[in-house]
Amino acid sequence: MTTLYVLDTDHLSLLQRGHPRLLAHLAGVPLAQRAVTIITADEQLQGRMAVIRRAKTQTEAAREYERLRETIQFFASVRILSYDQNAVAQFEALRRQGIRIGTQDLRIAAICLTQQATLATRNQRDFGLVPHLRTEDWALPDPL
Repeated sequence: MTTLYVLDTDHLSLLQRGHPRLLAHLAGVPLAQRAVTIITADEQLQGRMAVIRRAKTQTEAAREYERLRETIQFFASVRILSYDQNAVAQFEALRRQGIRIGTQDLRIAAICLTQQATLATRNQRDFGLVPHLRTEDWALPDPL
């Protein structure tokens, strides 16, 4: 069985900034095994829009609109996993178990669990609280 790797929002931000370790790791993952969640798309797009609204000059606005365009193009090129009824049921089950992390993070975890995917994230503190969720931090140096 091939592993599906889901980039958390933090890893996507590192990718967009050209983080060398993450890029090196991602180079070894076939495109068919890469995905993001609709939650990450929502977070990124809302963040881009908020920065555009705060732009003080047209030059700033133009720069931020370019970043928004690049983000949209990225999302058009990658598999986006839905927050569907299976993920909702998983989310609710995690809440009943008393898992208390942020709502968006819990939604991402629920999606990954329903897809049997591994989440690439730096947020081990929160995601580590989710039973059976597989995580990896691709920004860390490889172990010796």
